Amino acid sequence: MRDFHQPGRSAAVGSEGMAATSHPLATLTALDVLRAGGNAVDAALAASAVQCVAEPESTGIGGDCFVLYSPKAAGKPLALNGSGRAPMKATVEWYVERGLKEIPVESAHAATVPGAVDAWFTLLEAHGTKDMAELLAPAIRLAEEGVPLTPRVAFDFQQAAAKLAKDPLVAHIYMPGGRPPAIGDRIRQPALAATLKRIAREGRRAFYEGAVAADMVRRLNGAGGLHTLEDFAEQRSEWVEPISAGYRDHQVFECPPNGQGLAALMILRTIEGFDLSDRCTEADRIHLIAEATKAAYRARDAFFGDPRQVRVPVEKFLSDAYTQSVRRGIDPRRASDPVHWDEGEHKDTIYLTVVDRDRNAISFINSLFHNFGCGIMAPESGVMLHSRGSMFRTIPGHPNAIAPGKRPVHTIIPGMLAKDGRAVMPFGVMGGQYQACGHASFLSRLLDQGLDPQQAAEAPRSFAHQGVLQLETTLGAEIAADLAARGHVIDRPVRPLGGAQAIRIDHQRGVLIGGSEPRKDGLALGY
Repeated sequence: MRDFHQPGRSAAVGSEGMAATSHPLATLTALDVLRAGGNAVDAALAASAVQCVAEPESTGIGGDCFVLYSPKAAGKPLALNGSGRAPMKATVEWYVERGLKEIPVESAHAATVPGAVDAWFTLLEAHGTKDMAELLAPAIRLAEEGVPLTPRVAFDFQQAAAKLAKDPLVAHIYMPGGRPPAIGDRIRQPALAATLKRIAREGRRAFYEGAVAADMVRRLNGAGGLHTLEDFAEQRSEWVEPISAGYRDHQVFECPPNGQGLAALMILRTIEGFDLSDRCTEADRIHLIAEATKAAYRARDAFFGDPRQVRVPVEKFLSDAYTQSVRRGIDPRRASDPVHWDEGEHKDTIYLTVVDRDRNAISFINSLFHNFGCGIMAPESGVMLHSRGSMFRTIPGHPNAIAPGKRPVHTIIPGMLAKDGRAVMPFGVMGGQYQACGHASFLSRLLDQGLDPQQAAEAPRSFAHQGVLQLETTLGAEIAADLAARGHVIDRPVRPLGGAQAIRIDHQRGVLIGGSEPRKDGLALGY
């Protein structure tokens, strides 16, 4: 039980249903859908659409989506890959010939075909119970009438001011009056509302064919992109086989590559060989997770890619032999060499989870990648396009080299925890590169220290990234000094690390216990 003398929030408790999101309006929308007879899929889709309007810096219909879904708490979830593909004209040679050593974030080349809308319809058709028009109605209303900015969203807008000011169309919508909106200021998105209405009326084709698709392609082509109408028309999500690993008598499920869920499992496999209970000091815990993270991210950067075009050795990376070799390489008192990778830091994503009365459990993540994606908005449809293609390499032969129809490596990863053949917790941690480390750290807080989902979400965070060890300010000077003495280069990040949501399912008692990220604006609510 938490210390009620200390700041913090109690875990949410319910029995009939629960939702945990990073925005209050999204959580309320999900509960409205559940109480009106919808299931977890219906509620998640309605909540995600609201977040596309209320958190436009982090998510949107111009982004991608991944899902793990456990019908009636099935122990092995269904996995849906809703990531978009590169244009068919996008050969790595095209970029090499033009001297592009990377895909610029703020460019049309960073926008792969958005996969989210197709993923929404694929999920709804297979497992939902409501009509998409009903589920999109709350988001449409907010886009038309305007949504007041919550504190974290307003903070993110301020951080992105220079990016927003580059495009008059974007600035007109998101910086009315020529300045970033403040807390409580209302943002209206009429063009986006009209597009959502069209999608509600005409289905997925309204986004991938016809006027909306033509608007996106024209805008991207005008900015130098290689996209065609055919690229958009051919976008399809894919049901895939989830991957998993054991941790502390539980089973942890992730989506397979092209996501980085494999890296999360690799970190968990590594740290399971150490005692991370309360007998472990906080400095020791941070050090061990940092070393496991560096080892997993080395492999991720060198070997992960789209499994439709390259072979990713999943079995090898999860094998006992590989895990033991990583553990042997960890010195408890000394930091290993720093890891530098070419991809930058990305923190702009929404994660949500819903469990309904039938114990259908969904773990759902939707993202524009960077803050406001690539910074390009289609003018007539109001679609802000994501920047996922910036993860591609322009190195011929690299597993993640850009290629026609290829999906880039993704950082966004929903998670599902199971035990004794039943799902016991859908969970996720936002934060771009941090997410794989965040999954492992979050689960360790629950399963090694016995924290509840809210306590685990509130716990201090650290991340070994780009040659430094980032420590949130809640980790004191004594801990920082200990880690510096082991050879870590300490950094205090301006922005907090990541954001978590989770719902534990207590099948024996018929209770749901949820937690929501205090670094964001949202909450978990049950009924």
